[in-house]
Amino acid sequence: MTAANNTEIFIKLTVKDFIATVVMDRPPVNAQNSVFREQMIEAFDSFNDRDDVRVVILTGTGKYFSAGADVKQRASAVQKPGDYWRLNRLAREYANSIRECEKPVIAAVNGYALGAGFGLMSACDILLASDDSVFAMPEIDVGIAGGAAMLNRLVGRSFGRHLLFTGSRIPAAELYRIGVLVACVPRDQLMDEAMRIATTIAAKSPLAMRYAKQSYNVCENMPQRDGYRFEQSVTVQLSRSDDSKEAQRAFAEKRKPVFTGR
Repeated sequence: MTAANNTEIFIKLTVKDFIATVVMDRPPVNAQNSVFREQMIEAFDSFNDRDDVRVVILTGTGKYFSAGADVKQRASAVQKPGDYWRLNRLAREYANSIRECEKPVIAAVNGYALGAGFGLMSACDILLASDDSVFAMPEIDVGIAGGAAMLNRLVGRSFGRHLLFTGSRIPAAELYRIGVLVACVPRDQLMDEAMRIATTIAAKSPLAMRYAKQSYNVCENMPQRDGYRFEQSVTVQLSRSDDSKEAQRAFAEKRKPVFTGR
């Protein structure tokens, strides 16, 4: 990440072996202010144009993945008409930059994920957490309401409303039990598990992976019949790609394919 006008850097980025690791670093709880969110958008938009990135891991520092929105900024930033709307627009778009990122994004939740932190996790594609992580949508406790759109996609109707209406905190083990998380591991094994999944994804055709994520996003909002038709049209296009032909040759020659993303 780059910082303009001596702005503090809250998002730390490294890339190795086609895997980008994004670390949220705004102590003590990774609260999300406008600069934090702008830096997130910058990072995730950049991945769409980087051939050296095929998959992304998102995690945080300390005991908090993210405690959510910076309430102090929200309270102080509304000084003229339109300020609150601009804050909300930025809150939507930074999450959308993850959902719309062409590369798969793995959330490695390293502790508390509350409110917008819970929402941030839900924008990712594959979700895992340390076994000491805790999740909640506590907006109701500060007199506001938020999270219904996210919870509708993440958990069932009754459970989602329970979380939204009560602000209850849910341990990682419970989200793993109901299938929201693909893994719930000790803290010291979290990044190893995330890296294991990321390494598997990075070895696939980057072209096919980009279309696979796009297909999943599009098909979520389609009837099954239309979604299947859309996927078939994508498969036809991919079958003509260099990566597809290389995969077929590698299979016949009993070797690992070498993908170029074309």
